[in-house]
Amino acid sequence: MTHALPILTLPVREQRYSCHGCGNCCKDFTVQLREADLAKLRAQRWEERLGGPVTVEFRDRTWLKQRADGACVFLQDDGKCRIHAEYGFAEKPTACQLFPFVLVPDPTRTRAGLSFACQSVRENKGAALSTHLAELERMSAAIPETRRPTDTVLLADGLHAKAVELACIESVTDLWFSRTDITLRDRWDGFAWLCTSLARAQLKSVRETRFRELLQLLASALPEEVHQLRTEPATKRQMKLLRQGVFARLEDIKIQDAKARGRLRTVLAQLWRSSKFSRGKGEIPDLAQGFLRGVRFEVVAASAPLSDSPDANEIDLLLSRYARAMVLGGRAWGAGYYGWPAVRGLQALALNVACVAWVARARAVHQGRSIALLCDVEDALGRIDRAAGRAPWLGAVGERVRLEYLRLDDGLRRILSASL
Repeated sequence: MTHALPILTLPVREQRYSCHGCGNCCKDFTVQLREADLAKLRAQRWEERLGGPVTVEFRDRTWLKQRADGACVFLQDDGKCRIHAEYGFAEKPTACQLFPFVLVPDPTRTRAGLSFACQSVRENKGAALSTHLAELERMSAAIPETRRPTDTVLLADGLHAKAVELACIESVTDLWFSRTDITLRDRWDGFAWLCTSLARAQLKSVRETRFRELLQLLASALPEEVHQLRTEPATKRQMKLLRQGVFARLEDIKIQDAKARGRLRTVLAQLWRSSKFSRGKGEIPDLAQGFLRGVRFEVVAASAPLSDSPDANEIDLLLSRYARAMVLGGRAWGAGYYGWPAVRGLQALALNVACVAWVARARAVHQGRSIALLCDVEDALGRIDRAAGRAPWLGAVGERVRLEYLRLDDGLRRILSASL
């Protein structure tokens, strides 16, 4: 009999979390149900009590039904869950109980990462993460696959990672994002340069101790190295790829809408919205529950970078905390990110932040401001991170090709500089 892996809470001491009942996670998330969840719903007799179905079938899976505005059918007017109110926290669907924690197994342990789609996580409000360990142990019993060892994590394509290599990536990343003597722009410029350098390296001949030496050498050259290697402005092609990356992270088709429209009309509508983001002209299509409704691409392109914000220091702290949580919480590669190799996962993290910066600027325009504030970045991060590791198309060929192109000609550095 295989013993359950031990759970490691996120080792980011600054990060805290408690639920503050904002109800945002109940207003715009699709919740997939397990058999045990369905049994609970049947025992609670909701269909009989509410006079209609509370679940919906889509692509051979069962989901909680949502109202026309995207809210869960069990969300009450006071912002509370009706199941929780009547039966208690432990009787809610497993996914609802677990959020915002993300349990990610590796060969030796299960990491308890965090989703920054949660407002309380972004605002860093609540108790120390260690206080949630007992609940995580309880909830993980309903998701046994999160407590079983996974296959060996890859370092790069076709190259199994050694424990010392992953530990070095984690420690170097944690140290870089913990430094207080670096500006917001230099921090992400340096990280993008580091990601690109690793992606270009012939890692087959640089393993274990030699890999650690290489990574530490690269990191020791920062930020001075990027000061000597200033980049040109992003090309039209690179900015097009950034906008396509934004679209892939914001597009969120509701199950009821897809079923009502039919597959063909749904796909054609997606293609139209995608083409608008590719062209980058005119008004941004209505998506993500009107998140950027009425904003024009040209206005976003002309808006100020985040480094010019009066909240630049607070934005830096938020994005640094996010990066550390992604890497140390197991959400940047392996089982936490589509089974991807560590090097590609780091590139995806850089692209995620470039998308956050673009959306934050667009969000500021939507709110009638000429420059983004911390609240805009928080909103943008919530939308972008809700898709990370969750939207299957972000783990598909299209995203890999996008990252491969951005690896060339300092693409990651250029698109980050354009918004940061």
